[in-house]
Amino acid sequence: MGPAQMKTSGKNHPAAEWFRSGQIGLIAALALLCAALSAARPVFLTAPNLINLVRQISVNGILAVGVTYVLLTGGVDLSLGSVAALAGVVAARFAHPGEYPVWVPVAMGLATGACCGAISGVVAAKGRVAPFIVTLGMMTAARGTALVLSGGRPVSGLSEAFTRIGGSAIGGVPVPILVFFAVALASHLFLKNLKPGRYIYAVGGNENAARASGVGVAGIKALAYTICGSSAGLAGIVLASRITTGQPNAGVGYELDAIAAAVIGGTSLSGGVGGVGGTILGALFMGVINNGLDLLNVSSYYQQIVKGLIIVGAVWMDRRHGK
Repeated sequence: MGPAQMKTSGKNHPAAEWFRSGQIGLIAALALLCAALSAARPVFLTAPNLINLVRQISVNGILAVGVTYVLLTGGVDLSLGSVAALAGVVAARFAHPGEYPVWVPVAMGLATGACCGAISGVVAAKGRVAPFIVTLGMMTAARGTALVLSGGRPVSGLSEAFTRIGGSAIGGVPVPILVFFAVALASHLFLKNLKPGRYIYAVGGNENAARASGVGVAGIKALAYTICGSSAGLAGIVLASRITTGQPNAGVGYELDAIAAAVIGGTSLSGGVGGVGGTILGALFMGVINNGLDLLNVSSYYQQIVKGLIIVGAVWMDRRHGK
């Protein structure tokens, strides 16, 4: 059995569609949640609030799409928030007015994220170190590097061209939203149509069978982590542009939100099952809850409790489906 056929054996390959039938329940829950919030706060369904909602989830959405690759291989990446902060700091250092064209800080931020992801992927795949440990180490190292490069202070004084990435709009749609959906569409097409994308599912579905069929398992895992790191780098660029500073302490806890969004959307922590469409739904679900709690004037302390319960519930449901 070749790698191309492996994706249809054992676990299903849901990348063939944006959304799977099993996610109808999540869509229904999202619709009911929106209806309840609009009844409680009519401002919820106004165009400005909805645009603001999607703009708020754009960074987490980019991270969630990126971590979907890693989760599909059966791994995990806990360094997303720290890598995003490091990429934002690096990009900001090259984004001062009159120094470099805007593509330079963007390229440097993406390269920083890709490098961090590649290191994690190679160590996890080639060194056979548990992804949890590898990415936990990268989380600490990336945060420390961001603090060293910035001297522990925000990198400010950014060029107007760079801040437009996170602060401008095209046709009334904020650029961060366009970036988010562009990343989601590209990832969907990659996982659905390209051989490396199908191999990612194969590795997560049955690593031994994938290896026996000639798939370079270590290389595919390294690729997944590199793409995830690149996504974190892009998210860091968008975040630094939005807040107009490279903040070394940014992104704390972002990795948990991203993983929760992917798992809520149907991506299994065991690997081999999931897709970008579900991740988008999960990110929207998390965003609607956060936005709704803000509109209802719920304390940020209680919001953290709600978010924690959602994460635990998502993992619990994933385990139930895995039985």
